[in-house]
This record gives sequence, structure tokens and C-alpha cells, in this order.
Amino acid sequence: MSQAVEKVKALTDHTYGTWNRQSGWKTPMLVTDAEGIYFYNADGKPFIDFSSQLMCSNLGHKNKAIIEAIVKQAEKLPYAAPGFVTEASIAAVEALKTVVPEPLSQFFFSTSGTEANDGALIMTRQSKAPAYKIISRYHSYHGATSGGLSFTGDPRRWPAEQARYTVQGVRFAPDNYCYRCPFKMSYPECDIQCARYLDYLFKEEGNVAAFIVEPVVGTNGRIVPPPEYFPIVRQICDENDVLLIADEVMSGWFRTGTAFAMQNWNVAPDIMTTAKGASNAYTPVAITMTTEKIKSHFEDEFFCHGHTYAYHALALSAIPAAVAEYDKLYKSGLPQKVSQHLEKKLYELGDKHFCVGDVRGIGHFWAFEIVKNRETKEPFDVKPDKLSGKALMTGKIAGDAMQQGLYMAPWYDTLVIAPPLIITEDQVDEAIDIIDKSLKLGDEQAVETDVPASRSSVYKK
Repeated sequence: MSQAVEKVKALTDHTYGTWNRQSGWKTPMLVTDAEGIYFYNADGKPFIDFSSQLMCSNLGHKNKAIIEAIVKQAEKLPYAAPGFVTEASIAAVEALKTVVPEPLSQFFFSTSGTEANDGALIMTRQSKAPAYKIISRYHSYHGATSGGLSFTGDPRRWPAEQARYTVQGVRFAPDNYCYRCPFKMSYPECDIQCARYLDYLFKEEGNVAAFIVEPVVGTNGRIVPPPEYFPIVRQICDENDVLLIADEVMSGWFRTGTAFAMQNWNVAPDIMTTAKGASNAYTPVAITMTTEKIKSHFEDEFFCHGHTYAYHALALSAIPAAVAEYDKLYKSGLPQKVSQHLEKKLYELGDKHFCVGDVRGIGHFWAFEIVKNRETKEPFDVKPDKLSGKALMTGKIAGDAMQQGLYMAPWYDTLVIAPPLIITEDQVDEAIDIIDKSLKLGDEQAVETDVPASRSSVYKK
């Protein structure tokens, strides 16, 4: 047994592995270094980080400007209680005001996307009382706390409902999932029924306080809405006095080409949550943003929320540096150029492999949906398989790519393609070559058909 394996075993023998059977937490990779789009194992082998870890290291690894900002704050004032104001919190707010779209102008700082969504829940239910119901969607993930998992539509909610307290008053709406339309319709003849159904749902449910949605679905499929979807949703929310909450934990920070995904459709939410890319994942920081109207409700009402690490100075110190780095990167034109190249390469790769049923995405945020049969859209695996312990086809493909030096996060039905925004065209080509080889595992068990891979990203600039 190598020294590295011994160190890993010493850890896994005494810790819990996340989102997994503990039998699967025996031999995880020991990561010892990372730089740019690569990370390295204990043997010094490089891996292309084609999912930006958990879709969060948008600016890649070892960004010097962000690291220097964190070091300076650590040396000066790493922590102060949230009842105080720090220079770090002042600087974070000033930086956010340069990038966050209007009318969002009020901020609450926490340490994870889950906590940001919990904050949104509290703000919503206090300000909208007696309305209290939250509408979410089935293809969604909103966090690991009781609140976040209650909003979550993916299979992780199922055991959570048995194991812990969950928030009551949550209902689920149909997804804007064009590849597998819940209404069995096709765009554009569908007249965006997935959005229009919300009006019926809100009215029939009653007491609806908010609709929470990932503008581009993250873990559960990188599902891009039709261009009409959010304008219709905004109108229906307004007509029914329902708040629109945009969970931009994963889709924010230029992942979709704009600072925040909702800007692609020129629609402003009432509340927006974000984390991950806000610090490039170098510090645990999250933000719940609201309009002035929502904050004004608490002018004379007790705001029932807060915790020890709220407004954490060290965590906040990364935000101004990250905002500046995003600005510099986008002014260079690199992400805009590479996103077009990435799209072209992914479509070509999808057409080549029978196991790719759908290619969809936007910017640097894409999915391959893996299927047995393109013509019937029969999947290899479904939601219950994620919890069963079964070896999933997406896991097999991602595992093979890992052996070849590329990390690509798998879900039960899709492969997560979300490289850092600093990636170059040549590096994309290197990654595509590896994925090309690994997809052959799926092709071996897929049905050969003349039906091409679907391209269900109906969004257009």
C-alpha cells in the first residue's frame, strides 16, 4: 500500500463521504495541487477539470489576484461578528453593485448556496405572510439543508424526506424540459405550456408566496429554457403577486455568458441567490440578493435570520478580486470565443456517438444526455437508479475519462460539461478527444440508429 493510499484510508476510516454509500468512500483520489484548468493527484498526474470541480471554480485554479486578497484579509482581520461592519463587507457590496443587475440592490451574506436559499425562504415567508407556499420544479437542486432539500426535485430529496424535518408547503411544477416535454409537446407549437401552466397552478394552490427556479438547470441537466419562458413566468408571477426567486448558485458568474443567467432573457427576479463563482470557490461565501421593496418590509419587523459566519470577513474578501478578474477576462474576449468553439465541438461529438441523445447548453454550461436509443429516447438509468447503488452508464463513461486524465462530473442521466472560463480552444480540443474515446462505452450498449442527436437548447441570442 502506497503512502498516499494509507493517508487516504486514515481519513476515510474516520469521515463521512457526501451523497454516497460509505462503501463508496474508501479510495477517493488524493488531490495535492491545482493550477489553471488542471488539478494533480499524489503522483503528479494532471487532470483536465472539465466540470470546474462542482461547477464553481469558474476562473480556474491558483488565481493570484483572489489568493492575494484572501491572504491580506487573513493577516489583517479574518473574522468579526456579523453585528459589526468590516472593510471587507463594504468592499464586497461596492463590487457587487457593479455587476448585479437592477433592481437587486440589497444583500445578505452567508457561506453556501444552501444557506443563501434558506435566507430567501425566510425573507419570502416573512414578507409575503399569510402566503407561504413555495413552488419549485422537479428537475432542480436547491441545497442540502432541510429547506434546500425541500425545494429540490432531484432524487436526493426522497431519502431526506424520511430522515429529517422538511419544510412544508412546497409544491412542484413541470419543467421546461424540451427534450422530454412533460406535456408531450414540441417547441414552438407548444406555446410554452410549461410556463403558462404556472398561472393555473398558482391560482388553484392558493397561498403561493414564491416560485424558485434555476434559470439554467444545474446538476439536473443544464436545461436551457425557450426564450419566451422567463418573460411569461415574470408576467404570471406579477399577476398573481408571487415572488420570482432565481437560484443562480451554479448558473451565475458568467457561466452562461452573462454575469447572471437571467440577464440572457432581460428578466429581473425579486430575489436572486448565488455562491460558488462569487469567490471562485476559494472561500465559502454566498449571497441572497433582493429588491429594496422586499427589504423595506423588515424596516420595522424583526428579520428572523443570521448565524455566526454571516458577513464573514475572510470569505467576503474574495468577492471584489473575483469581480475584477471576471471583468478582465471578459474584456479579453476569450470566453466568448471559446464558448462558440465548445458548442461546435460538442454538437459534432454528440452526432458521432449513438449513446448521446441530447446535446444542450449555453456558454460554458453543457450536458450530454446519455440514452440507450436515440429514436425512443430510452435512458440507460433513471432517478431511482441514482439511489440504488447500481453502476450507472454516465459513471462508467466519466470513470473512463478520468483514467485518461479528464474529470467530468456524472449525474444519473447526463454528463456535466462545465469547464473553467479560462480554458482555451486547444485545451477544449484535448478534452473532446478524451471524451470521444470514453463515449464508446455507451455506444457499445446503445442502439445504432439514423436519428441524429437532439439539440434541445432552443435559446437563441
